[in-house]
Amino acid sequence: MGASNRNTRVALAISAFSCLLFIIAFATPYWLITDGRLQNPRFTNLGLWEVCFNNFQDIHRFYDTQFTGCMWVFEEEYYIIHDFLLPGFYIAVQLFATLCFVMCLVALPLTLSFLRTSRDDDRYVFLLLTIGTCQVLGSIFGFIAVIIFGAKGDSRDWMPGWQNNDMGWSFAFGVIGAALLLPSGILYMVEARRERYKRLNEIGNREVSEYGDDYYQSQAAGATAPTSVQSYFASEPSRPRRPQPGRLPTAPPQSSIQTDI
Repeated sequence: MGASNRNTRVALAISAFSCLLFIIAFATPYWLITDGRLQNPRFTNLGLWEVCFNNFQDIHRFYDTQFTGCMWVFEEEYYIIHDFLLPGFYIAVQLFATLCFVMCLVALPLTLSFLRTSRDDDRYVFLLLTIGTCQVLGSIFGFIAVIIFGAKGDSRDWMPGWQNNDMGWSFAFGVIGAALLLPSGILYMVEARRERYKRLNEIGNREVSEYGDDYYQSQAAGATAPTSVQSYFASEPSRPRRPQPGRLPTAPPQSSIQTDI
């Protein structure tokens, strides 16, 4: 099992919780809601992909069409108010929230593969780094989305009744999910770094051990057999010298034998 220590188990729990929160925020239409103080609010709630109106009519356009109920923001019926309904900041929020959602989806199969991978597998460190990178990027994208929406979502020049519009629970889920993706991704990357250094140390210790065994074996063999240097400087057995030219060889002195006559 991949999650075999404390860091990976904590990272797995945080990442699962944060991705779940952000997916709920991504799909639910309660990023901006009315506070309920108005009796007949023209705007009720809005998400990233759905908006709900109540007899809404854009006062900046000369038409009699009124919108009631909840529909997809790209619905064909809303084409006459697209310039009002889809300002630039709202498109940017949708874009960055979608990128964060995609990073969560990419990390899901990688996490399942990580859970089935042994620590001795060569893919173990790669999976840790990939999951951590996806979650850190997802956290950055999610932060950008919630910051933009928090700054512009309840502005007076967008949805009607801006004085009574508040951030909803879907927005809160998005903030918490984006915030928790960062520490979970960092934990995965820290664990990958730790595992890589551990493997490098094991390889280094193995090489040192093998080198040490060969060295001591060569030393033991050198103690019993003479080395090439010693054999080179070893003294040779004595042999008779060649006589010089012009000189007769002298016989070696013989020991005199004295006899008593």
